[in-house]
Amino acid sequence: MKRKIIDGIIEKIIFICGILSVVFVVLIFGFLLKEGFAFFKDFGIIKFVAGKFWYPTSDPAQFGILSLIVGSVFVTVGACAIAVPIGVMAALYISEIAPKGVRDVLKSFVELMAAVPSVVIGFVGMVTLVPLVRSIFDIPTGLTAFSGSIMLAFMAMPTIVTISEDAIRSVPWSYKEGALALGATKWQTLRRIVLKAAMPGIIAAIMLGIGRVVGETMAVMMITGNAAHIPHSIFEPVRTMTATIAAEMGETVRGGMHYRALFAIGLVLFIITFIVNFVADLFLGKSKK
Repeated sequence: MKRKIIDGIIEKIIFICGILSVVFVVLIFGFLLKEGFAFFKDFGIIKFVAGKFWYPTSDPAQFGILSLIVGSVFVTVGACAIAVPIGVMAALYISEIAPKGVRDVLKSFVELMAAVPSVVIGFVGMVTLVPLVRSIFDIPTGLTAFSGSIMLAFMAMPTIVTISEDAIRSVPWSYKEGALALGATKWQTLRRIVLKAAMPGIIAAIMLGIGRVVGETMAVMMITGNAAHIPHSIFEPVRTMTATIAAEMGETVRGGMHYRALFAIGLVLFIITFIVNFVADLFLGKSKK
């Protein structure tokens, strides 16, 4: 009887925590929507999203975030181009190829990578990566979208490796036995059977990695140059939406247009991140089935 009462209390606490997490997300969205809607009412959503210039302190002020969106896309695509192939191959090696001792060491190392604070990664990038990029590519500054992509790839890789490795290990052993019994080599089995069967989970890992990259602030603010213009190549300075909010929120007048514009950027980021995580959840659910 006592055990049932304790179990019932624990179930209710878990249920309340789940409901509270949903309530908090809804409240955050409502607060962003309130401030963002007030800005859109005065400035216009099309002008905001499609505007090329972000000059919030000029006269008249210009609040176009197209350059910020393009900068975020450059950094995100560059990070994914680096992190996805390396992360998936690392997950395949850890789950299917590495000896048990090596596997345990690599998994521990990947988990430690996820624990490194973003400000530390940004500082390391400023000290080591930025001068190296400037020297190798002979460009005026190493504070570029390319530098940001490399450091963000480093930050997204633990998520991609961990979830992809779980998806690959969840592939039934009977699939591999059947392929090997039909004469397939180990590499053919991994490439044509294991990877295809685990693909929904791998795609979910990639989407969650993208969500981590899109929402990152400190590292990109430190090593991408913070230039609010539309870049023509990945070797130019850029400014992302997250970096703009972090850099300018402390300088705005509460309730002013600039203040509301930053909340409008936050609303756009919230919607983008929600879509990315929703798509990842769909693939992850398909993977579990």
